[in-house]
Amino acid sequence: MAGKNTTVNDQITDSVTQVNTNTLASTPAMAMSNLYTAMGQALATGSHNTTMAQQQANVTMQAATVQGVNSLTSIGSAVIGRASEGVLEKDS
Repeated sequence: MAGKNTTVNDQITDSVTQVNTNTLASTPAMAMSNLYTAMGQALATGSHNTTMAQQQANVTMQAATVQGVNSLTSIGSAVIGRASEGVLEKDS
């Protein structure tokens, strides 16, 4: 077999050539589509994380406001009156 010449049908060689050409031609398109998919997922995840961080910050700020209002309303009215009187006397 080593020294024997064998011929291959032209249809087979044409078919193999077409498959190889198709594979080489579609590789850049597949690479770009994978890149665009990865970029889209990364941007979506970043946007989601930003939105969640903003929501958590809003909850924290609202809790701080509630605590401040609770502190103000828990002070007795006599103390508030004396503090207000002191402020008003300093301005006069």
